[in-house]
Amino acid sequence: MISRLFYFLVLNLLGFMLGFLIPHGFGSWQGACIGIVIVSLALFLLDTWRSLVFLSWVRSSDILNAPDQSGVWGESADRIRRLFRQKDIELRASDENLRQFLSAIQASPNGVVLLDTEWHIVWSNRTASLHLGIDPEKDVYQLIGYLLRNPEFSAYTRSSLYEKEIIIDGRENRSDHPQKIAVQVFPYGDGRKLLLSRDITALEQAEAMRRDFVANVSHEIRTPLTVLVGFVETMQNLKLSEAEIEDFLKLMSQQALRMQTLVEDLLTLSQLEGSPLPSEFEWHDFDSLWKSCHAEANGLMHVLHQKDGSTHTLRFDIPEELHAYQISGSLDEIKSAFTNLVSNALRYTPSGGEVVVSWVQKNDHFEFCVKDTGSGIAPEHLPRLTERFYRVDRSRSRDTGGTGLGLAIVKHVIQRHGGHLRIDSKLNHGSSFTLEFPASRLRQHSSEFHS
Repeated sequence: MISRLFYFLVLNLLGFMLGFLIPHGFGSWQGACIGIVIVSLALFLLDTWRSLVFLSWVRSSDILNAPDQSGVWGESADRIRRLFRQKDIELRASDENLRQFLSAIQASPNGVVLLDTEWHIVWSNRTASLHLGIDPEKDVYQLIGYLLRNPEFSAYTRSSLYEKEIIIDGRENRSDHPQKIAVQVFPYGDGRKLLLSRDITALEQAEAMRRDFVANVSHEIRTPLTVLVGFVETMQNLKLSEAEIEDFLKLMSQQALRMQTLVEDLLTLSQLEGSPLPSEFEWHDFDSLWKSCHAEANGLMHVLHQKDGSTHTLRFDIPEELHAYQISGSLDEIKSAFTNLVSNALRYTPSGGEVVVSWVQKNDHFEFCVKDTGSGIAPEHLPRLTERFYRVDRSRSRDTGGTGLGLAIVKHVIQRHGGHLRIDSKLNHGSSFTLEFPASRLRQHSSEFHS
């Protein structure tokens, strides 16, 4: 500012001197005044032109390309340009942070919906679209209540009590494919609201399974306990003959055995779910496993024959070279799976039927198959056969001593060994249950291998 005043005074002095000397000769004060006016006017016009250039630049969209000027206007333009450049850098950084923040919210497994003071949708992520059916683009500024026409949600929004979440049906909810969504509102700012949603379908299903499991276990144990208690009270209160006592003790033994079998199966399932996966380097002779399975099957056939006179044809179709193989994994688990399938086939095949146990080598896996000539299973039951306590015929299962856990155990065992269970059945044409083991689980026996 001082330099600007200095230049103004110097130029006016020069104008004074030129005007004093040139127009009217020496001593012309009138010429000096004219010189000062001309210089001042020229400076004014120059400064006005430079200010107009500066103002035009300020008004333009190309704010970062300042005009090439000197003096106060040039310095002002340069300072403004640097200020805007700094602000532009800060704005770009802020936009990048916002973009990263929105990307993080988009990747969130929870649905996020921003609402204004009147419950209009301001912004939502893709997860909210999957949970609630909100279109992130088309539904902006729509009332959330128009899109979520759920009585519980409407009452929730009117209550102003948002401490707990509520559970509503999701966008994909169907009778055959339920979807449950938990939503909760969090007020923030000046009356604005944040709505969060999360898919709890799996949690709800797990809780339902837990309730069913407890109910089933309670029911399965209560039935034989009731029988046992009844027999004990009868024996305590009535005078029975030796034959009657023997019959009662026999029935009590059967019920106690049934409870014992149930508890053992439950413990087996618990151990399967809580223990590490079987080792791939623990090898066992397949021949000894096969003989053990064969002996247990023959023993069960003898028990069934003594119980009700049932007779079955049991055939083991095993390639001779397989006896020289080894299998890796948990010997007890594999044996349990094999014997479960064979015993099921014997129990549910009518007297006079045939059960064939075979082992087949495929290109990339081995198959252990148990095929029977029983009554078969209806198609609607097949997807649920491996559920705990699921029975096609409950009364028949109790008669045969089944707990409803055998196939669940078999499924867990084969999955833990890297394979899977395949069930094929047709009404009145029998059933086949196949365990598919990966090829890496078997090898030919050699003197260098040690089980």
